[in-house]
Amino acid sequence: MSSPYFDFAHIYDACMDEIPYEGWSRFVKRRFDADRIGENELVLDLGCGTGTLTLLLRDFGYDMIGVDISESMLEEARDKYYECLDAEEESGEQKLPVLFLQQDMRSFELYGTVRAIVSLGDTMNYAEDLEELTGIFRLVNNYLDPDGLFIFDIKTWHYYRDVAANRTYTDVREDMALIWDNEFDEATNKNTYRLTMFLLEDEEDENYVRREEIHVQTAFSVEELKRAIETSGLRLEHIYEVSDDGTEREATDMAERLFFVCREQGKKA
Repeated sequence: MSSPYFDFAHIYDACMDEIPYEGWSRFVKRRFDADRIGENELVLDLGCGTGTLTLLLRDFGYDMIGVDISESMLEEARDKYYECLDAEEESGEQKLPVLFLQQDMRSFELYGTVRAIVSLGDTMNYAEDLEELTGIFRLVNNYLDPDGLFIFDIKTWHYYRDVAANRTYTDVREDMALIWDNEFDEATNKNTYRLTMFLLEDEEDENYVRREEIHVQTAFSVEELKRAIETSGLRLEHIYEVSDDGTEREATDMAERLFFVCREQGKKA
C-alpha cells in the first residue's frame, strides 16, 4: 500500500476535475484586492498539491511559493508549471517564477515572511487533532507579514457525517478506475478514505496495476477552529461559504465546506 498522494497524485487532476479552482481563485483575488494585496507581492500556497490554484494565483500577478509534503504531487505541479513557461516563452509573456518546496505543513520553514498564505482543498483537515492544527496556525502567523492575511478552507462535520460517510464512489475512465470508500467515526472525528486504483500500466497489452492508499482527515467544529485561531495568535475576520463561481455568502449550518479569513496580529513567543 503506497503513501497518501503517491499513486493518487498522478490521477488527482483527472479525478478532481469538478473542484472549482477558478472560482476559488477569484474569491481569493477579491479578498486580496480588499486588503490591497497587489501584484508582485509574495503569497504562499500551503498544501499546494498539483499546483492548480498556485498557478491561477500566479496568473493574477502574485509571487507564488507552493509547499506540499508529497513529492509526487509536486512533480505534477512542476510539470504544469513548465508547460506554462513553454507557452509563455512562445507568446513572449513574462510572469513571475514559482518556487515549489517539499515540506510538511506541521513544520514548514520560509526564508522570511509573506504578505498572505492560502490553504484550500481541505488541507487543514489532515491535521491529526486540535493541538496539531493550532501548531500549524502558529507557524502561519509566524511567517505572515504584520497584518498579513490567511485564507483556508475546511470540510465540515456535516459533510463527513451526512454527505460522505459510509458511502462508496466510483470513477471509471479509459486509462484508470477508482473506487473511493468513506468511513466516518463520530467518536474520533476521523474520516477514512480508502482508495483502490486500477491504473493502465501497458497501453499496448492493456495491463492494469492495482494500487491502494488510505487517507485520514479530521472533522473540526467551528468552535474548535475559532479556539485554535485565537490561541495561535491569528485573528478571525470572517467565515464564508463560497459557490463554484467564487461568490461568497454567509456561512450556514448546512455548509459542506467553509472558508476562513484570518489576520496576523502580532507574533507569540
